[in-house]
Amino acid sequence: MITLATESLKGYGLSRIFRFVKEAGFDGVDLYIDPRDFDSQNATYVKGLVDEFQLPVVSIHTAADASQSDVLHSIEMAKELETKIIVVQPPKMFNFKYIKWLTKEVPKIRQKEDISIALENGSEKTLLGLIPENALNNINELRKFKHAALDTTRVALKHEDLIRTFHLIKKFLVHVHLSNLRKGEGYALPNEGILPLESFLTKLKQEGYKGAISYKISPKSMGAGSDDKVMKNLKLCKEFYEEYFVSIPAGEQESEEELEDFVG
Repeated sequence: MITLATESLKGYGLSRIFRFVKEAGFDGVDLYIDPRDFDSQNATYVKGLVDEFQLPVVSIHTAADASQSDVLHSIEMAKELETKIIVVQPPKMFNFKYIKWLTKEVPKIRQKEDISIALENGSEKTLLGLIPENALNNINELRKFKHAALDTTRVALKHEDLIRTFHLIKKFLVHVHLSNLRKGEGYALPNEGILPLESFLTKLKQEGYKGAISYKISPKSMGAGSDDKVMKNLKLCKEFYEEYFVSIPAGEQESEEELEDFVG
């Protein structure tokens, strides 16, 4: 399933973004809850767009500085929109209350609401050049959280190996934000940059990945402001996905033990 992260077209209204996604032939929308965009926080309004364009909100992802109340609001939106994936960002290093809530209470909420709340790999940013800006921001923490999301640009910016990172968390991976790193700038188009996204997508398919591939591209790289450029780049993204994921033979199903580990 191919979706578009709505922040890829930041500057357009949600209605225009849904229209772009529909015309490009994507399967759904990856809704970014923008704290400065009230429409993105309004489940009733978003549900109207879902019905109008016949496009599901496949996933919701929260802002980098989201709080416990923001995540709880996203859960309520997900229930109204029938969305099964919520992506949260690693908390700030010294936000101990939020860290505890994510690690202790989120697993209970996942079971109660039947919604996957996934932790995404964080950025490379540090405090004073020494201390990581975010807690829960390494492979072991992603594995312990049980449900993981992978941002490919962040992997590159941390100088980590993309294929190796995937193998380390593949049993827990429920969502992928796909983009490339070009001339030191992240969130580039998939065919422009240093990351082996062709091999990565092929490996995802061969390993039986069932989640969404969500393109998270910077508005500049997407050509925001020019409708023609936006449509051209959306079609390029879809063709890239079809060539390196859809056309690849599926791999074997995971064992029951692996599936139990994944959803537990």
